[in-house]
Amino acid sequence: MKAVITGATSGIGRDMAVYLAKKGWELILTGRNKKELERLKNILPTNIEVIALDLSEDKAPFDLYRFCRTKDIDLLINNAGFGKYGKFADTALKEELDMISVNIRALHILTKLFLRDFRKKNRGRILNVASSAGFLTGPKMSTYYASKNYVVRLSLAISEELRQEKSKVTVSVLCPGPVDTNFNARAGAKFLIMGMTSREVAEYAIERTLEGKWLIVPGTFMKLSVFASRLVPHRILPAIISNVQKGRETFN
Repeated sequence: MKAVITGATSGIGRDMAVYLAKKGWELILTGRNKKELERLKNILPTNIEVIALDLSEDKAPFDLYRFCRTKDIDLLINNAGFGKYGKFADTALKEELDMISVNIRALHILTKLFLRDFRKKNRGRILNVASSAGFLTGPKMSTYYASKNYVVRLSLAISEELRQEKSKVTVSVLCPGPVDTNFNARAGAKFLIMGMTSREVAEYAIERTLEGKWLIVPGTFMKLSVFASRLVPHRILPAIISNVQKGRETFN
């Protein structure tokens, strides 16, 4: 069995690579940090190929697909992504466009290209990493929250299309709450509640994906939070999230 993991150099992506390698999967890993990719290749107990790419660049998703297309992939994990804290009017446009390129554009391209191959052979699984933010409206992290809403809705729609086709191909979407990774450092913010470890999230997500589960929300608290968010009026929810976000400012 062979899997492709984007954003594999740290956090959830790295722990997914470690977990799958221990289960005997061969891996193709990508990320921006070539040195870290090579280090992972040398320590993981299975066959590993690496390709250093920055998925914010226009050609990068296509380069990754071309690298993988003849390798009989069984699992695609679209894990690469990042966020940025700050008011929409104040955050850097270039950084937000890069975020959209990674969180949305690259994921969209890779999902479509690999899905077409998987449908032809009627097997294969795709795991798109979103966030519990994908069910919310997020003042002070508006672009990030919006990008994860896109990932959630796209993934669930494709999953239903496959169900109606009675396809053996599955698309899952992972929506964790706070996770202890380097996401916060890049975003310029900190979580205000204790998160799960990236290892816990990674292992839970892999097992649920291999079972074909379409929506993956680790942790009882986050499951309840996602359900509760559906009951809050759209006009009130952004105000609630804005108040939560204010607490992050003390960390910046």
